[in-house]
Amino acid sequence: MKELYEKTWAEKDNGVRIFLLAGTEKALVVDTGMTGLDIRKLAAEHTDLPLFLLNTHADMDHIAGNGQFDDFIMHPSEAFLYRNMQHGKGRMHPVYEGDRIDLGGRILEVIHLPGHTPGSITLLDMENRCLIGGDPIQENGDIFMFGTHRNMEAYISGLMRLDARLDFDSIYPSHAKEKVNRDVIPGLINGAEDILNGKAEGTEEEFHGNRIMSYSAGRARLLCDFR
Repeated sequence: MKELYEKTWAEKDNGVRIFLLAGTEKALVVDTGMTGLDIRKLAAEHTDLPLFLLNTHADMDHIAGNGQFDDFIMHPSEAFLYRNMQHGKGRMHPVYEGDRIDLGGRILEVIHLPGHTPGSITLLDMENRCLIGGDPIQENGDIFMFGTHRNMEAYISGLMRLDARLDFDSIYPSHAKEKVNRDVIPGLINGAEDILNGKAEGTEEEFHGNRIMSYSAGRARLLCDFR
């Protein structure tokens, strides 16, 4: 795992990042990737603290290694996607907007960013003024907004709430560029609003067997249902 900053690491698994954050009392794994890597073995190289799992959301590329944990933390709005569509196992412990996770001398705040999926979340590392994990914010990447569980209005609303906050400076997304400045957010909002209002010009593409529309949204692309 690559060290991002003090007591914070990431492993890239076929294009998606698995994060490890350590405090003084416990360590948190954020997502388990796409291919089922041995998460506990990776984490043991950096910490021997008790290990807990949080999923930013239930898309299949973020939960492949969940079977290595009996319990996991997730926003309950992901339950249908996780249980019924992905057939995920384990005991879910729900978290909500504003909940705080104490790793011992390190507080992480849950921020709900729906739209990409209903229960998508990111974590605010309060002391280090950065966000850890999730798909809604990327640079030089593709944000999936096609499919039945995506919602552009919710996506815009979540990003607008986030952009109004003054307690973070940077983001470590789950995909694409490793570290992103917060100034990427307004471009994503503007791009999403143009799509919603029918003002954006998109390009028809085929993506993993899906006929979609691709739109530029600042420094990322939004991949949407075909119109």
